Amino acid sequence: MSNYEEKLLLLAEMITFSVVDGKLHEREYLFLTMIAGELQINSEDFKALFHQENYSMVIKSQFERVQQFYRLALLMHCDGVLHEREQNKIHEIGITMGLNPHAIKRVLKAMEISPTKIISPEFLLEVFQEQLN
Repeated sequence: MSNYEEKLLLLAEMITFSVVDGKLHEREYLFLTMIAGELQINSEDFKALFHQENYSMVIKSQFERVQQFYRLALLMHCDGVLHEREQNKIHEIGITMGLNPHAIKRVLKAMEISPTKIISPEFLLEVFQEQLN
């Protein structure tokens, strides 16, 4: 991710997704705070994102789309409750990003059966790479 505005848009998308089930769980907020730190978003800008309209952006790089999809999937599992609205929305977002629906299902299924809800980066990239060949 090259510039600050793009990072803000990625985080705004995550914030919008975090409340698709009707509430922002404390663990989701903590996860978003951690991502904001990784993206080097200052705390004032982070807090302001909760009060702004969401503006979507097109992520050009396949790697960055997969990375953002995985962040959203992790966020979905943060509160320990998998809502149907979250599942539907993450599929919609993945398809809008141009990701393969079969790969989306495989990744989400692997995360669902994982005790930690985390999958290896190698598996993640492999699943989406298979669909490109």
